[in-house]
Amino acid sequence: MKTILIPTEDHASMAAVLETARLIAQRFGSCMEGVAVYPAAADFVAVDPVSSLTIASVQEGDEEIERHAQRLFESFMQAHAVPPAGQEPAVYSQRWVRTGAHGDAFVGSHGRLFDLIVLGRPGRAAQDPRMPPLEAALFESGRPVPIAPAASPGIIGVNVLVAWNGSTEQTRTTAFALPLLREAEHVTVLAVEGGMTPGPTGEEFAHYLRMNAVAATAVTEAPGARTTGETILDHARTHGCDLLVKGAYTQSRLRQMVFGGATRHILASATLPVLMAH
Repeated sequence: MKTILIPTEDHASMAAVLETARLIAQRFGSCMEGVAVYPAAADFVAVDPVSSLTIASVQEGDEEIERHAQRLFESFMQAHAVPPAGQEPAVYSQRWVRTGAHGDAFVGSHGRLFDLIVLGRPGRAAQDPRMPPLEAALFESGRPVPIAPAASPGIIGVNVLVAWNGSTEQTRTTAFALPLLREAEHVTVLAVEGGMTPGPTGEEFAHYLRMNAVAATAVTEAPGARTTGETILDHARTHGCDLLVKGAYTQSRLRQMVFGGATRHILASATLPVLMAH
């Protein structure tokens, strides 16, 4: 986890995104790179159920969008005394090297050059992070995406919850998270009854993690009247977890939109950082 991309724009959670990235970079000696992003005009045609756009937000010139985003990024880095990047290999540092603002699709393509892409949890209000950059990162980059909550986290990766459901997506996401899991003091593999796909049990997956130098324990919970997503977030909150590792969209996005699903609920409600991948 030596290179971290931070798509930067003016929204209410940007400070939390930057702090989430900084905490990870501090732990792994990573170089953080900021880049300005903006909504594409096509976003006004497509219906996005979990974000809000205003036409004014894309009528600004690319240069002004970039200047504002760069100020946000550099002001944060200076306030936290993060040194500028030097020569390779990566150390705890930051840089802003690409000129111009870029459309959301750029997050997916440029993100392939990084170990992590850090974004904010999308919401419906105009000041919330938008969904399209997150979808581009999840579905086009092939990289894991730490999603920051609205408030800046104080710590990350000490008490980690793995939301195990037996799926390929969750397996891939947890493999991406192994560097963080090996550093954690507590790792819990949570299986929710009724929320599993055909595959290994939670205890079997915890054994796999222990074979990979992760001190993991397995827990199975009955949701009762709760959904799977509610059960996962309740467990994280009750046990003081500071990071959730969750595979994104085991069901199709359309099915999640119509019928709901754990990914959809977690994206709408999580108050802790969530590391996702698809």
